[in-house]
Amino acid sequence: MILKVNLILCFCLFMTSISCNDFSVNNEKKIKPNIIFFLVDDLGWSDLGSYGSEFYETPNIDSLAKSGIKFTNAYSACHVCSPARASILTGKYPATLNLTDWLTGRPSMPYDKLKGPEIIQHLPYDEITIAETLKNLGYKTGIFGKWHLGEDPSDPLAHGFDVHLPDWSKGWPNKGYFAPFGLDGFDNSKEGEYLTDKLTDEAIKYIEKNKEDPFFIYVSYFAVHDPIQGRKDLVEKYTQKLQNINNFRDLPFILEGNPDDLDKSSKDELLKKVRSKGYVNKFQTFDKNLVLIKQYQDNVEFAAMVESVDQSLGKILNKINDLNLDENTIIFFYSDNGGMAAMNGTPWTKLKKSELDGAFSTSNLPLRGAKGWLYEGGIRVPLIIKNPKTSLTGLESNLPVSSVDILPTILTMVDSNIKISDDIEGVDISPVTIGKDINRGPIYWHFPHYSNHGMQSPGGAIRDGDYKLIEYFENGSVQLFNLKDDIGELNDISKIEIEKTKDLKLKLKNWREKVNARMMKKNPNYDKDFDRNTNPWLN
Repeated sequence: MILKVNLILCFCLFMTSISCNDFSVNNEKKIKPNIIFFLVDDLGWSDLGSYGSEFYETPNIDSLAKSGIKFTNAYSACHVCSPARASILTGKYPATLNLTDWLTGRPSMPYDKLKGPEIIQHLPYDEITIAETLKNLGYKTGIFGKWHLGEDPSDPLAHGFDVHLPDWSKGWPNKGYFAPFGLDGFDNSKEGEYLTDKLTDEAIKYIEKNKEDPFFIYVSYFAVHDPIQGRKDLVEKYTQKLQNINNFRDLPFILEGNPDDLDKSSKDELLKKVRSKGYVNKFQTFDKNLVLIKQYQDNVEFAAMVESVDQSLGKILNKINDLNLDENTIIFFYSDNGGMAAMNGTPWTKLKKSELDGAFSTSNLPLRGAKGWLYEGGIRVPLIIKNPKTSLTGLESNLPVSSVDILPTILTMVDSNIKISDDIEGVDISPVTIGKDINRGPIYWHFPHYSNHGMQSPGGAIRDGDYKLIEYFENGSVQLFNLKDDIGELNDISKIEIEKTKDLKLKLKNWREKVNARMMKKNPNYDKDFDRNTNPWLN
């Protein structure tokens, strides 16, 4: 009898131990914060209401900014998508990864003086991504939308994600934003269904399925990348809104030249050209490398795309609240590069007036330039972070930060004791989300290629404090700006602050050598007499 009582007592103690261990495991799962990372494609710094837009309506994103922290000096590590996305996932600069252009990249042209280095055509397999690290910590990992970091076998499943929908690795929708999409995994979509909404619905299903486990959800919208196609109800809304706005536009476009061009046109000359009757009816690159830059946010199709992203974010955050997960979910909202204020095309591309909104999506003012440019319009982007571990809300930081900072920040927010690899180049900015100051240090860019957005010379840049230096590779031209005083980069002070120019140029050179940045060489097929307005593929 005593033996039986002892056996029962031992069994009870054993079950109690199991129960306690289960409770501990379950609690550990719940303690680990969930992460939702919203990444929008080609969303400009001023494309949100909370960042100054007066035409696009983004109430859900603006509300997120009020409940967390808004960064006003956040940057992408590149002005085109694939390198920026690689930097987010790895915490390393594109130059370090040798993934410095969008995949597969712009082909070399006969009028290019320089030839860019060969780049790796996929995210390197030996790089440990955010998804891989979190998966090893017990997270469910899903990506919904754009990958653009390599085709199969270098798809998201090879880099730490459990799920990728749709199964499509290119940087733009296969057949546009309306079903049938022609995307594996979305075969059963309803006719006319909108792609942004579809991605959102799939992300919500994944949240519901994995709500008992910690999850990392990478909601990587194809929007607002071209083709510029808004949801019809929202297009109608903005069409009506535009009719109620004073439509007088003095200069819907201005002309920008190449700062590395030895034969520069003055601002007055450019204004005279853009106002000329013969020019404004051409809608094409004018005179070698002069390009049009959009000056107003009045594109109703694009406005509809922006608001559809905002509505989708709202739906996902509402689901998080409904499931009582909001107090344990970290939210990031980010863009991969600046807005497409310069045409995605070639010098010989000719447009009809009705095609302008499809080629020029938005205006980045007060920032200069566009996607594909090293000016602020190409690299400065919105960044909002909501950290549920702080009661502080409505914070705003002017600290310059970069997409390389995302990985160390997420990992530290998940586990403050986690060891960040020494080869990670980003900086943990999580203290800023709870109101603390940090010293971030300089931020670098390296783009040894010609962009298909605006004919700018290849180059690199450094931002250090309030100063930003751009160095161009064709002729070695440099520009220096004090961004605190000159956010629009209108006043090049490189010939005034000579010592600062030398200092930043040296820092940029030393950094390139440190990361073994690949440089350009002379183009053996360069034809100095080739007419840029002639299609070389037809010769």
